[in-house]
Amino acid sequence: MSLSPADGNETFDPPFVVDEPATHAVPFVFNAPHSGAHYPPAFLAASRLDALTLRRSEDAHVDRLFASVVGLGAPLMRAHFPRAYLDLNREPYELDPRMFTGRLPSYANTRSMRVAGGLGTVPRIVADGQEIYRERLPVEEAVTRIETLYKPYHRTLRGLIQRTARTFGKAILIDCHSMPSSSLGREESAQADFVLGDRFGTSCAPGLTEGVEMRLRAFGYRVVRNKPYAGGFITEHYGEPGLGRHALQIEINRALYMNEQSLALTAGFGPLAQHLAQVIAEVAAETVDTTPLGIAAE
Repeated sequence: MSLSPADGNETFDPPFVVDEPATHAVPFVFNAPHSGAHYPPAFLAASRLDALTLRRSEDAHVDRLFASVVGLGAPLMRAHFPRAYLDLNREPYELDPRMFTGRLPSYANTRSMRVAGGLGTVPRIVADGQEIYRERLPVEEAVTRIETLYKPYHRTLRGLIQRTARTFGKAILIDCHSMPSSSLGREESAQADFVLGDRFGTSCAPGLTEGVEMRLRAFGYRVVRNKPYAGGFITEHYGEPGLGRHALQIEINRALYMNEQSLALTAGFGPLAQHLAQVIAEVAAETVDTTPLGIAAE
């Protein structure tokens, strides 16, 4: 079954939300771009995969893990549409021409490593490498998803960051993700509970990464930096430490809080959510004095 350009987009009502605190009290914005779980019927019909297999590309329940930040005084932005449908952590037009009928726009990036791996803005595969679609999509479908979902999402996220910077003189974006335990390989990161991605020190002040890492380790978690996840488009694009805008990606091992096959929450969810709430509250409190974290608007 083919998708028409409008198929599915109108079923996201709304396509994303911002959970706003009563008062924006800390210079943080939290973002969960891959936790969306609303699958349009036309998308499911066009896929060769069942719904549960598609869902394994989600950062399932990550928005719930970070829900406490709203009470702390920070907005939490979260997508409703799924990553398998449209990946917000890519450039706007990272597209594989082999996926589509028709000619892509001349400005599309068709040669990135992510496109080559099947994980462009409109993904070709799910996380375990299985092809998503039965047949090629009309190129208009990709353009529609980007124009009606991707661009409004990033426009809103950018606005939150700008508002935060105006209010506090700095803005700290925490990009919230989860990782399959099987994706970590055999190196040190195979033992990781968390991977902190700061683009090898370029997307945020070192003190921010250090502060989060230190507090996670205090709870007994195993933490590594930038390997295998250094941060994607969002971290790279919005992290401008020289302008007082910092971005840190947090990847959480899914085995800590859910059954990775069924996606059901396990008993580990509650303690993990509580630990994250405490870590974030302590790091946020420290930003009241910019000296310890070295975070200042320049």
